[in-house]
Amino acid sequence: MTKFVAWGRYCEDVLERRAPHRQAHLNGLAAQKDQGLLITIGPTKDLRYFFAIYEADSEETVRQLIENDPYWQHQVWTDYSIHEWIQAL
Repeated sequence: MTKFVAWGRYCEDVLERRAPHRQAHLNGLAAQKDQGLLITIGPTKDLRYFFAIYEADSEETVRQLIENDPYWQHQVWTDYSIHEWIQAL
């Protein structure tokens, strides 16, 4: 399995827009973690960006995980990028 980092941007009114989708978002992340796909994820303190580390068989798998997330589907996340990552330590 390959490690990938993903980072992206939240919408301007993130607190209001995420509220109706937050529990479904968190449930999905917990399922990804239980499956061993998601290592960690979280927002920056200013709620402008998110950062995640995944372990998956391909970049396409990570893309599907992100794009199936309620935050992406409801434009809470507005853009993202994925990069293969080499963990040095």
